[in-house]
Amino acid sequence: MPAAFRFPLDSLSQCAIMELYFLTFKPMSSRGELTLPLVKVKEKFQVTIPTELREALHLTVGDLLEATIQGQTIVLKPKDVVDRAQARQQLIEVMERVHAKLPPSTQDPQEEEEEIAREIKAYRKEHAQRHR
Repeated sequence: MPAAFRFPLDSLSQCAIMELYFLTFKPMSSRGELTLPLVKVKEKFQVTIPTELREALHLTVGDLLEATIQGQTIVLKPKDVVDRAQARQQLIEVMERVHAKLPPSTQDPQEEEEEIAREIKAYRKEHAQRHR
């Protein structure tokens, strides 16, 4: 297979993997590389997301995907629907617990944002695995 179409899955972010979606899906081979099988558009324009991709992204029946077009590519991105008021209250509670336990940060704002993003990603992954 040409090098342009082979790369380790570990080198991709979740968003990058989802950006690989279009009517040709790219599930993983047994060596953790992405391959290029075709997916057929069925009646009512339905397609099946291959098991490898569903598992890698922790997708379950009922999950929402945002569908967009980028050039000649259909991009599907997982989306969560949340109650904003409830999410805001939970965020405030978490921030209060964090501030109560930790001394003032010595990190610059960008480092703090990156750390928060990593923590959120880890939480979402753990949460997705518990709800399988």
